[in-house]
Amino acid sequence: MALPVRDQLKYWGIAAAVFFIILWFLGDVLLPFVLGGAIAYFLDPVADRLEDLGLSRAAATAVITVSALVMFLIIALPVTVTLIEQAGQLFNAVPVLASEFAEFLTKRFPSILEEGSSLNEALLSIGATIQSKGGELVNALFASAAGLVNFAVLILIVPVVAVYMLLDWDRMVARVDALLPRDHAPIIRLLATEVDQTLAAFIRGMGTVCLILGTYYALALWAVGLQFGLVIGFIAGLVTFIPYLGALIGGALAIGLALFQYWGGVQVIDGQNVDVATDWLRIALVAGIFMLGQLIEGNVLTPKLVGNSVGLHPVWLLLALAVFGSLFGFIGMLVAVPMAAALGVIARFLTGLYEGSLLFRGLDGRDG
Repeated sequence: MALPVRDQLKYWGIAAAVFFIILWFLGDVLLPFVLGGAIAYFLDPVADRLEDLGLSRAAATAVITVSALVMFLIIALPVTVTLIEQAGQLFNAVPVLASEFAEFLTKRFPSILEEGSSLNEALLSIGATIQSKGGELVNALFASAAGLVNFAVLILIVPVVAVYMLLDWDRMVARVDALLPRDHAPIIRLLATEVDQTLAAFIRGMGTVCLILGTYYALALWAVGLQFGLVIGFIAGLVTFIPYLGALIGGALAIGLALFQYWGGVQVIDGQNVDVATDWLRIALVAGIFMLGQLIEGNVLTPKLVGNSVGLHPVWLLLALAVFGSLFGFIGMLVAVPMAAALGVIARFLTGLYEGSLLFRGLDGRDG
């Protein structure tokens, strides 16, 4: 005989409270395991495909691990070093760029930016503020990743956790399924399947889109000679999972840097003042790179890799990132997407129950 609904809600509520308490107090400790689990989840379809080709799970995991290690040593490691160097150079260059921008506006629009005005002072202070906070941001992202977890330890633990979880993924899923309460197992499996489909479409699909677009933006901006093109491309690709935001932020940064780099004026070349014309072609190429990227994303990549029925509205996703990030820090932002997917699936399930209930339809069963 099943427990009364009231007792079930009490036990499920206690389980949810314990989960959030653990996340609150042990978030930094759990970070490598959450990252490792996310990597294993991302690569599980690849392992399944290799198993279909005749490899064992251990052999499939070994192939994926060796391939990832080779790619990291050949491609990712040099790119990561260059990315960190460019990020530091960009933060150091921001005060100079802000000062030059203020001087540009003062010369051409003197009525807007008068010497000593509040707007002028604000522009001059932006560079120093970003420079002081920029170093903290770089350290937070590349040195600690969550504030307390050492980046070197993170690099060592995450791959190990990912390999072990990828090796035992199917057994872990089967074990969790065996522990489901028998009365609710069918519904939980149904909801879990829908959550998995949503996450698979979003995380795997959008992760691939972000990787492709980030690589495209970085290589294209490097090809046209834009300074800090690699870090701008990385930023644009990283936030592509929010529609239009990646192109907007990356485009604004890239075009702004292009204006500073290719704008005409008097420059000192070999000790002499030389008049340099504005390179409108390169500025247009930078703008065209992001227009083409947005076109490819909207018409090719997102429809093919993600689909149209992901079920995660951008506003809902932003809300989840903001709430979980505020409550639990960096670890909260990592779990925000799966939590948003799960809550969205549960909300749609409860909405379906409500629409089929007497509370909605009334005693005579009217639809409208």
